[in-house]
Amino acid sequence: MKNLFLKQLLFSILLISLTLFMTACTTNPFTGKRTMAFVSNDALFAEAALQYRQFLSENTVITGTPEARMVAEVGNRIRLAAEKWAASMGQSRFLQNYQWEFNLIESDVVNAWVMPGGKIVFYSGILPVTRDADGLAVVMGHEVAHAILNHGQQRVSASVLQQVGAVGVAALFADRSPTMQELAMASYAAGTSIFGTLPFSRAQEIEADRVGLILMIIAGYNPEAAVDFWERMHALAGGGGIPQFLSTHPSSETRIADLKSFMPEAKRRAAEIGIMSW
Repeated sequence: MKNLFLKQLLFSILLISLTLFMTACTTNPFTGKRTMAFVSNDALFAEAALQYRQFLSENTVITGTPEARMVAEVGNRIRLAAEKWAASMGQSRFLQNYQWEFNLIESDVVNAWVMPGGKIVFYSGILPVTRDADGLAVVMGHEVAHAILNHGQQRVSASVLQQVGAVGVAALFADRSPTMQELAMASYAAGTSIFGTLPFSRAQEIEADRVGLILMIIAGYNPEAAVDFWERMHALAGGGGIPQFLSTHPSSETRIADLKSFMPEAKRRAAEIGIMSW
């Protein structure tokens, strides 16, 4: 009787997961792909704005310097490129709820990141690697791409699926020993990470690289700077790092090779949309 109940429970969980996947999806105009959207952007954007404000209040925001002005200028040019692209597809409304911000933070960290809705941070530590406006546009295009591709929404949705799956595994092993239950959950966590979460994250990074490349070309920046930037990042890392299959990001070598192969198509697509002059 108990086994029958567990099977019915597991079936219900799988049915709910399938229903979620089939119904809570949206089409992104920049890729034409159907993507998971289990949580609304309205909710994500509001929460991101609150977290962003808190982050800024707890860190030193650099303002009024040539570097800060460059971050803002490049950010706005890339933003306008995204809006031009959306308009060319008749999708101007897609970006209407984005509230873009581009802030430079005093830190030795060599990084930049974006929150849902267009809240972007550049650490001053990355500026020696970007070197100039073209190099900065490489990173800015990548971060803006993450935002307009709704990668944050997809990651939250993937997390929901992972949690639903965890409930299913727990139900399936509920009548086993505590040791077997722990082993099953640990195996599920490791398996979904190595074969699910990490490849999903790496695919998003490559997608953001590609869309970011198109954005920077539309915005009037030199796309060849993308390869130069990642070669400098590779040199900075000393060619080391953890194996790619255990990382959330592709290796520098993978990114360089992909950018080189995608360059002709990026230039063609940007030209079709219309390269902006300033």
